Amino acid sequence: MSPDTDPVVELRDGAVVLGGRPVVRQVDLTVRAGEFVTLLGPNGSGKSTLVRALTGLRPLERGSLRLFGIPMTSFRDWHRLGYVPQRASAASGVPVSVREVVASGRLTRRRVLSLPSRADRAAVAEALEVVGLADRAKDSVATLSGGQQQRVLIARALAGGPDLFFLDEPTAGVDLPNQEALAHALATLSRSGSTIVLVTHELGPLAPLVDRTVVLRDGRLVYDGPPLDLNDAHGHHHPHDLDAGRHDHHPDVVAPWDREDHRL
Repeated sequence: MSPDTDPVVELRDGAVVLGGRPVVRQVDLTVRAGEFVTLLGPNGSGKSTLVRALTGLRPLERGSLRLFGIPMTSFRDWHRLGYVPQRASAASGVPVSVREVVASGRLTRRRVLSLPSRADRAAVAEALEVVGLADRAKDSVATLSGGQQQRVLIARALAGGPDLFFLDEPTAGVDLPNQEALAHALATLSRSGSTIVLVTHELGPLAPLVDRTVVLRDGRLVYDGPPLDLNDAHGHHHPHDLDAGRHDHHPDVVAPWDREDHRL
C-alpha cells in the first residue's frame, strides 16, 4: 500500500466513554484507500466500540475523525460506508427473502418512496453473486445457516456500493466452508479497490488478504504494523523471528508480545 494513497479514515486522539467508563483511549488511526486492515485484541479491549465510533454510531468523547477527508460533523455520504455488525442475524422474525434483505442495502442510494431501478436490481444481483448466494435469492432468510446469513448481511452492505467496509467478527461461529466463502467475497471486494476494516478473533482463510494489523488493549492502540499471524499476536514468536525489514507504523508503541499478558 503506497503511503501516497489518500486516507479514508483519520482518527486523532480518539476517546469513547460508555456509562462513565473510558473504553477507547487516545487512539490515533489512519486507514488508506484500498487497505485491508485487521483489528485484533482481547474481549473488552474496545475493538467493536472503536468501529462503531468510526462509523458514526458512537460519539467521540474527545478527538477528531475525518472520513474521506471530511470531518465527521459534516459527513453526509453514508452510502460510501458499509457496516456489518457483530453477531447480527439477517432473519427479522418476519418472512423475508434473501433478495429482499440484500435490496434493503440500496435504500441509501434511492429517493424516498421511489421504486427499485434497473441499477438497484443489478447491484443486488451482483452482490448475491459475490457472496455465492445467487441461487438462494428467493429463499427465506430463516432457512439459511448462520454463516449463510452472515454472507447475506455482507451482500446487503455490498449492494449499496460502499468504498469503505467495516466488518465486526464476521467469522464468529461460522463453519469453514462459510469462512472460505466470506474470504472469497472479501478478496473480490479488495481487488476492486474497496477499503476493508475487519474485527476478528480468528483469521483463518482471511489471513492472506490482510495488509496490516492493528491491536487494541484496554482501549489503547498497542501495535500498528505489518500483518501478524495469530502465533505472532499471541506472543509465541519473539519479534526477532519476524522479517527484519518490517517496521511498525508506530514504532514507539508496545508490541503485544512485549506485554505481560499475551492473550488476544
